[in-house]
Amino acid sequence: MSVIGIFKPSKEGGWEGNLRTLGINERLRLVPNDDRSSDDAPAFRIMLGRQRIGDAWEACTQDERERDYLRLRLDDPGFARPMTAALFPDDDGATARLMWRR
Repeated sequence: MSVIGIFKPSKEGGWEGNLRTLGINERLRLVPNDDRSSDDAPAFRIMLGRQRIGDAWEACTQDERERDYLRLRLDDPGFARPMTAALFPDDDGATARLMWRR
């Protein structure tokens, strides 16, 4: 998996950081979804400025070392298809790495 961003906790209870690839360098915010109508609803809305470009769901790895993370789905008219990624908080919770795999 490739690291495509580093995020820090935001004052509002979410995360904020930069998504960086060869073609993208944008500041994103993960804002808590206060309107969760079901357990399947996303935990966070992904915002680029005032525009919502995706959602994030809480998840847990299924290997020998269980880790909580956020599963992201981003979409933009410039993408050939929606992008999926995972945000893994570091052990201290002070930062998180946005990971992507083709």
